[in-house]
Amino acid sequence: MISYFQKGFNYNQDGPGNRLVIHMQGCNMNCPWCANPEGLPRQGGQSISPLALVEEIVSCKSLFFDDGGVTFTGGEATLQFGQLEEVLTLLRKENIHTAIETNGTHPDLERLFPLLDLLIIDCKQVNDQIHKERTGTSNQNILENIRKAVLLHPYVWIRIPLVNGFNTSSEDLEGFVSFAKEILESAGENQVKFEFLPYHEYGKSKWKESGRKYPIENGFVSEEIIAMFRETFKANGISVHRT
Repeated sequence: MISYFQKGFNYNQDGPGNRLVIHMQGCNMNCPWCANPEGLPRQGGQSISPLALVEEIVSCKSLFFDDGGVTFTGGEATLQFGQLEEVLTLLRKENIHTAIETNGTHPDLERLFPLLDLLIIDCKQVNDQIHKERTGTSNQNILENIRKAVLLHPYVWIRIPLVNGFNTSSEDLEGFVSFAKEILESAGENQVKFEFLPYHEYGKSKWKESGRKYPIENGFVSEEIIAMFRETFKANGISVHRT
């Protein structure tokens, strides 16, 4: 069975076109700025069999206009790796555009590459110590999976959430640019785009509703810093995507 906590349509936010977005239950990170804290626990949510989910997705085909399709996100979708792989394999036969949004930690992520039309992967921080302190996990698998993705997958979006006090210093920017330039050398004809996601408080009310104190006090990032990141990337020949 697949556990999920939300599903619905978004346009051009979680991949191209009109998309059915399925938020799968459970996450192996503890990012304090999480907008979907209800998806953090590995237990809970609603359940559906892989076959029933595929049938539901196929029934929505007429709604996947403007190159739309289905996107699996979370939580962290790859925590239910076997079920996700089964669903993606079946959707391949239905000629439905598939995408996942992932934190990139799963050691077998490469196995999903042939089943995905689009891979959206986070790169929150290139400094492993800072990454561990704020998310609870190492970034070593993440960076290695990104290296593999740009080499092996034709369409990769790398998302960098910008959070004040976590990854917005000039040193952080230098680290991101250095890593981006490194991986782009192996991208070849593959399309690799970077996207900056400025901090927001859309999940703040959810933290309060669950009886938990919202962990971030001042995560907002100024327009000047956002512009500096975008312009520095562009000045270094790195494609920046905006949704």
